[in-house]
Amino acid sequence: MCDTCGCGDREIVAVDVNERILAGNERTAAHNREHFRKAGVVAVNLMGSPGAGKTAVLEATACGLATARIGALAGDLATDNDAMRLRAAGITAESITTGSTCHLDAAMVHRALHHVAWHTLDYLFIENVGNLVCPAIYDLGQDANVVALSVTEGEDKPLKYPVMFRTADLVLVTKIDLLPYLPAVRIETIAANLERVMPRLAFLPISAASGAGVDVWRAWLERLVQATRPAAAPSSPIHEHASHGR
Repeated sequence: MCDTCGCGDREIVAVDVNERILAGNERTAAHNREHFRKAGVVAVNLMGSPGAGKTAVLEATACGLATARIGALAGDLATDNDAMRLRAAGITAESITTGSTCHLDAAMVHRALHHVAWHTLDYLFIENVGNLVCPAIYDLGQDANVVALSVTEGEDKPLKYPVMFRTADLVLVTKIDLLPYLPAVRIETIAANLERVMPRLAFLPISAASGAGVDVWRAWLERLVQATRPAAAPSSPIHEHASHGR
């Protein structure tokens, strides 16, 4: 439990205080978003559990978007291990160490931007702290929310943590190379559970280890540029349609 938002516990942080925290965060997020859009930088908030494969996805993204200029802010309670991995993959990366705070907020992102040459980037990935609760409610100024969900986490994570998946523009179902070793896990069941909570079902099976799905992920990112910036990009074959019966 973090010491800034109380993780929704009204006995720790009163409702009015929590509302003021979120209102201040919204103002800073809007400021970040204005900066990103003026510079033509597409910002993606990448969320997921610890071990969901967020860093591995970004390493694979660096290969898939070889001609793009990619940067990342890597959030963790301690260490700069993820940022070091991303730099080794050729990504301009800075670590955000949060201590006891279990999510990033817009102010943390804004401060970190002073240490990264973000104006020169095509994409800025914000790798949030590993957590399926608090990151879902904090706007960082991003263009899109992407959630990494590993097949090793089980099929019912979307039902257990609906707020996270409800805010997602895309869910990356990661580590699909491990499916042969998980006979009880089916992509179809994960998709059905996602459809129950996402306003619009959009998911992509992907493996950073084998490269499966990376080309479709690249196409989705290019389509995001088309949707948020003047440059054009081709359509993406994401599994996507309106969700019913939420």
